[in-house]
Amino acid sequence: MKVIIEERLIKTVLEAAKKVYPKEILFLLRGKKKGEEIRVKELILPPKVIFGEGFASFSHYDLPIDLSIVGSIHSHPSPSNKPSTEDLNNMYGLFMIIVRYPFDDLKDLKAYDREGRELKLEII
Repeated sequence: MKVIIEERLIKTVLEAAKKVYPKEILFLLRGKKKGEEIRVKELILPPKVIFGEGFASFSHYDLPIDLSIVGSIHSHPSPSNKPSTEDLNNMYGLFMIIVRYPFDDLKDLKAYDREGRELKLEII
């Protein structure tokens, strides 16, 4: 599977991660899956999201039913962009993207499926 996301969305996330560091950020990703590709078109700030030190969370119960949400993106305030067990257990959607500190470069992010396998990530 390949995740395709617009560079403007990534830049928004990188900027947000820098602003709230050392807290984590979290956005949901709206898009569409077609075959083995997922195209992300929009960031969504979940209702009642909490940006904390070492975590970011939201209540799934407060989300409307929205089948266009394909994944999530969150930050790690450390040099690791590998998913933790907690990341995998609380994943929302088909995939997640993790952005690592220092949030400066496109190499600071990786995409993963529900099993923690790295996915191809294309930024357009």
